[in-house]
Amino acid sequence: AHARKGVQMRSRIAKALSLELKPVAVLLTDTRPERATQIKEGGWGCVAAMLQAAAKGRTVVFDRKTSGCPGGGTGLGFGNCYTGFPIDLLLSTGGKAELPDGRAFDMGEGERFFESPEAAARWAEALPYREVPTEFIVCKPLDLVAEGEDVSLVLLFVNPDQLSALVTLAGYRRGAINATVAPWGAACQSILFAHAEAESDNPRGVIGFFDISQRRKIAKDLVSYTMPYGMFLEMESSVDDSFLSTTIWQKLRERW
Repeated sequence: AHARKGVQMRSRIAKALSLELKPVAVLLTDTRPERATQIKEGGWGCVAAMLQAAAKGRTVVFDRKTSGCPGGGTGLGFGNCYTGFPIDLLLSTGGKAELPDGRAFDMGEGERFFESPEAAARWAEALPYREVPTEFIVCKPLDLVAEGEDVSLVLLFVNPDQLSALVTLAGYRRGAINATVAPWGAACQSILFAHAEAESDNPRGVIGFFDISQRRKIAKDLVSYTMPYGMFLEMESSVDDSFLSTTIWQKLRERW
């Protein structure tokens, strides 16, 4: 209900921030796009890597059978895909377990993101699971969005200076202190958190890509910033009158 109509556009924010990677539009749709990259059905793959591919110009598509892994399906908004999967062990102390399909899964030493399976389970229970109402989720460069297409979220890959600008711009009109949040999750799960924010009257931007196991997928100085499309449009409309037009910002850009 919070999606806005796409307007084939080149982002003012992207220009003002001199983004190296393209803004990524996240669309919920029942139509599979032509010539889109997709993970093999039932196969393992990384949604985070696919998001980076979209930021480099490709159109990627996911459905409930091609979400790559339980964390990816969960992060995209295809429900709680951890059911039966030993996520509590994987994120903590590791060990051996059996997957829902009967395959053995050796997690070795575990990722040690939480001190115990119990702590990891508390994290999993707190996730804002969503079941998107469409068959597909499409991610593609924002400038490839055509008139009439519904955009739900926008994801940007940014360095610390650019992130500082986004955190500032998010509160520009609202006078808000906490218009941005930084929840921990898998690299792709900022999508999930942003789905939840889109349902709020005062949505917040989501900083992400803190997943140590996936950080190598992007440049060392980048994180992601994901926001509901309505929030993105509000921020877009604030660019010209904000600090982004001042000499303070121009001087900061000079060091890149």
